[in-house]
Order: sequence, then structure tokens, then C-alpha cells
Amino acid sequence: MIGLLGGSFDPVHHGHLIAGQALFEQLGLSELRFVPAFDQPLKGGRHGAVAADRVAMVELAVQGARGFAVERVEVERAGRSYTVETLRQLRAREPGARFVLLIGRDAVRDLPQWREAAMLRELAEVVAFGRAGRPAEPTPLVDRRVDVPAVDISSTEIRRRVAAGLSIRYWVPDAVERFITERGLYRKTEA
Repeated sequence: MIGLLGGSFDPVHHGHLIAGQALFEQLGLSELRFVPAFDQPLKGGRHGAVAADRVAMVELAVQGARGFAVERVEVERAGRSYTVETLRQLRAREPGARFVLLIGRDAVRDLPQWREAAMLRELAEVVAFGRAGRPAEPTPLVDRRVDVPAVDISSTEIRRRVAAGLSIRYWVPDAVERFITERGLYRKTEA
């Protein structure tokens, strides 16, 4: 089974990686692919970093991690990143593969608004994950629910810290911190 964990990853942080490792182990996945979105429809194109930089940060974060990989299908396709289209494309490319779509608790609430949401379960097993003490809500659009460790780190807070000139050490992998610094990402722009 190949797990697909999508998101903006703007930037990727330890919370993403810890959740990914927990899902990899709990579900007995053969591989976990992080799928950076080119343009998430429900976020209206509001990203702090361009897609190429977000992909590069995920690559740095998963480098050397057993079973982890970066799936570039949405970035290569460009345009709006609709999960149903991604799953169709991956199934066409890898007809014998069994995919597990991993959706976080917050995204589960928006699932009914996703393009062809009812079709997702035809293309992959859909697993919703919540944090310990905050499980994912049950919905007929999800096959199964699991919990991952609670890590209170958000990409929004990381971007805020960088803009304020605060350290993000320990919030993100060291290589991601260096990339953000070297590229000048998320800094407050002067008007």
C-alpha cells in the first residue's frame, strides 16, 4: 500500500513528519509519498512560497527517511490541485498499485466541498487522521479513522515567526531551516 499525504507544506515541519511516520507504521505502508499541491482550490492560491520551493523543502525533509518520498504529480500538472485528478493520474501511471489517501482532521471537514468527493473512495482507500484527543469526525466519505501523536506546530505559525525575525529551530528540520534562510522565504516585506 502506498500512502499519499497531500498539502501545501508551506513549509513542511516536524508535525507533518511525525504524523507521516505514525501513519506509515500504523497502516503498514510500503511507501509514504508527500504530495505538495501546486494550488489548493480551497486556499485560493495563497501560498507563502512558490511550488518549486515547497517541493524542495519536502525533499530536504524526507531525504534519507526509509519509505518516504515526494510525489510531484500535482506540481508537474500545475493549475488547481484536485485530489480526484491526482488519484486518476497515479492509477493510470501505476495500474497495479493500491493507494491510501491520508486526510487530516481539518481537511475532513472540507471533504464534501472537494471536487468529486464521492469518487475518492473508488480510487483509493480514504483514511482520516486526527490527533490524540482530537479524532477525525466520522463521515461516509472516509473508510477508516486513525490517530497520530499531537504536535502543536503549524506552517502558519512558522511563517509568522520567520516574518517576525524569530527562530524556527526545532520547528522544522535543519535542512529546511537553512533553505528558508538562504532563499529569504517568509520574511516580512517592506512596503
